[in-house]
Amino acid sequence: QLQLVESGGGLVQAGGSLRLSCAASERTFTTFSSYAMGWFRQAPGKEREFVAVISWSGDNTYYADSMKGRFTISRDNAKKTVFLQMNTLKPEDTAVYYCAAGTFRVDPALYDYWGQGTQVTVSS
Repeated sequence: QLQLVESGGGLVQAGGSLRLSCAASERTFTTFSSYAMGWFRQAPGKEREFVAVISWSGDNTYYADSMKGRFTISRDNAKKTVFLQMNTLKPEDTAVYYCAAGTFRVDPALYDYWGQGTQVTVSS
């Protein structure tokens, strides 16, 4: 089992930046570096939405269209941490952001482990 804890959320003005972190704690027979890591977000009244994913090695990344050029996902396997750098934030980016461990896909159903989420609020 993998325990994931997000941090770095907060309140920021439109146009600002935030860097989210997701730290993993490994349980027996699970290894952080063997999982692709994804970020998802969920706004009030909306379904959970794919943001970005990074392969286990960090060599491959994929972003939702609305995040391309503004968000950057990265990981440090030695520190068992995945990051989401968010720039040029917009009010519509307001949501709870979740990290998840699973496969290199956009479907949240294909992820095995989830963090508790961190709130990001972008004011206009």
